[in-house]
Amino acid sequence: MTSIDLAETNTDLVAAQQLEAAMETIDAYYRSRGIFQDRFGFGRRPAILVVDFANGWTDEAYAGGSRRLDTPVENTAKLLAAGREQGTPIVYTTSPWRPRTADQMFKSAADVSDGFRTWDEHACRIDNRLEPRAEDLVIEKESASAFAGTHLAGYLISQQCDSVLITGCSTSACIRATATDAKSLRLKPVLVGDCCGDRAAAAHVFTLFDIQARFADVVDVEAAIGSLVTV
Repeated sequence: MTSIDLAETNTDLVAAQQLEAAMETIDAYYRSRGIFQDRFGFGRRPAILVVDFANGWTDEAYAGGSRRLDTPVENTAKLLAAGREQGTPIVYTTSPWRPRTADQMFKSAADVSDGFRTWDEHACRIDNRLEPRAEDLVIEKESASAFAGTHLAGYLISQQCDSVLITGCSTSACIRATATDAKSLRLKPVLVGDCCGDRAAAAHVFTLFDIQARFADVVDVEAAIGSLVTV
C-alpha cells in the first residue's frame, strides 16, 4: 500500500468513527419519537444470500476490488458452513460477463468501461473461498438488487423460505437495494453485518445503521449461525 493509499484509508476510518458518534444522536432521536428501529426477527425457513462476492470485488487486482472485504468473506464462509449442515438454501449473485452492449441504461460493474479496463470473465466468478456447490443457485443480475429482473423471489417461494440472511457487497449499494426489495416482498430481511463490506468504511457504517432503522435487522455472524440451529 502506498503512502497515498494509507492516508486515504486512515481518513476514511476517521470519518467512520465520527459518523458512529453522530449516529448515536440520530438513534436517540428515533427512539424518543418511537419511530423506526423495529425488529423483524428471524424467520422459520431462511435462505443465505451471498451478494456479489466475486473476484472483481474481492481481489484488489481489479479496479473495483478491495482487501477490506477479506474479513466479511471469511465470516461468510463460516455462515455457509453452518447453513450447509442445516440444509439451508444458498444463493449467490454476480454480474454477467459480456462486452459493452447497446443497452446502457444500467451501467453494471461488468461493463467494459474506462474504470474497469481490467475486467474479465474471472472477475465475475465467485471468490473461490466461497465456491458454490452443485446444489446452490448462482444468479447473474443486471441491477443492484438481487431481486430485480431475476427469478430469486420465485426460487425462494419454491424453497418455502420466509426470510433471507444477506451477506456480500457493497453495503451501500447492492446490499441496501437487496434488503429493501426483500422487505417489499414481505420476506424477513436479516443483514449479517460482519459478513458485508464496502470500499468505504464510512458508507458501510452509515448504511448498516440506516438499514437497521428502516429496512432490515442487522446481526453479527454468530447470531446468524445461532438462528440456523434454532429454526
